[in-house]
Amino acid sequence: MNLSFYIARRYLLGKKSQNAINIISGISILGVTTGTMALVIVLSVFNGFDLVVKSLFNSFDPDIKVSSAEGKTFVIHPSEKDAILALPGVLAVSEVLEENVLLLYGDKQHIATIKGVDESFRNVSGLDSMVYEGSMKLKDKNRSYAVVGQGVAYSLRVGLSFIDPLYVYTIDRKARINMSQPEEAIRRDYLYPSGIFSIEQEYDSRYVICPIEFVRELLSYPKEISFLEIKLDPQFPPDRVQDEVIHILGEELQVKNRQQQNALFYRVMKSEKWAIFLILTFILIIASFNIIGSLSMLIIDKKRDIVTLRNMGANNRLIERIFLVEGWLISLVGSIAGITLGTTISWIQQRFGVIKLTGSGTFVIDAYPVQIEPPDIFLVWATVLVIGWIAARYPVKQISRKYLANLDKEGIV
Repeated sequence: MNLSFYIARRYLLGKKSQNAINIISGISILGVTTGTMALVIVLSVFNGFDLVVKSLFNSFDPDIKVSSAEGKTFVIHPSEKDAILALPGVLAVSEVLEENVLLLYGDKQHIATIKGVDESFRNVSGLDSMVYEGSMKLKDKNRSYAVVGQGVAYSLRVGLSFIDPLYVYTIDRKARINMSQPEEAIRRDYLYPSGIFSIEQEYDSRYVICPIEFVRELLSYPKEISFLEIKLDPQFPPDRVQDEVIHILGEELQVKNRQQQNALFYRVMKSEKWAIFLILTFILIIASFNIIGSLSMLIIDKKRDIVTLRNMGANNRLIERIFLVEGWLISLVGSIAGITLGTTISWIQQRFGVIKLTGSGTFVIDAYPVQIEPPDIFLVWATVLVIGWIAARYPVKQISRKYLANLDKEGIV
């Protein structure tokens, strides 16, 4: 066994002449343990919320979305669509036509985005799993139906009685507006609400889903679409399919994967995670100041041992290494204990959902979500050990050198 490690371990576990040193050493280990445990738990909970929010977005946003680089609509040729469907990893392709409209239900009004979808939309989106009232019925014989967001339904006081129709108003893009009779430039149609979905407030208060044929007739777009949404095999690399789609459609159209569709959201989530990590790391640095005090008192307490080691032939480097390893062991023990406690608590919450979400309103989940990520655990452990090494190095370099220099002056070798 390495001599410096052996002596440092004895100093850590052995009884000191001053009981205060034992207390400070215990506080140092407890501080590192608490800080490490907090890092593991908070990052795991953040990963859990990140996973939940992404899963909600994934139920509405496609794996790949094609849109026009200029303008609101574009035309997709059937041969191009067939070529995309034939690509390895592509499971389904759906045509979508969107437009902002005015909705009228009873005496209530609401500005929303009407999203016309084709029959393949069910295979591309997981929206049907988010319908909590009614059903995902968009068409029945010659009648069109709509599935509305929870926020839209709340604003309009929508009911699913199939008695009151949902009127849709938009501007006729082909008509010339006559200021004396502006109502002639307004197109109107109606359909009946068949279901209400709930995903996220931004989507719930904005979207109404209906058949694309209804929107084509309302907007006078016989072939144009707003988006082409693509569903991929989860086992297939999305970047490869994205490159193939760009090759088929050309550079005139924008082809975005799921992360590019919500680029701001992903940047914010990542920034928040690193901000939390840095804040907790700063707290851990403050807690590591106890290591400096503990080593300083230990060096003073072990004056006789230092003299004995010098007389036995130990050089200054070996003596410094002993106390450096002593400080590093405090961080090592604290980090192992903190990671063990943190992962245990996180696993219990992940498995049993002990701590529930409280407050008014409805939640998608009833307990704090937790997701333990091994890279985060490794990062926390490495961070704690680096901080512990730096915290131990300062008092060893400053105090032991000064004390050893005095011993040299006094002729103690």
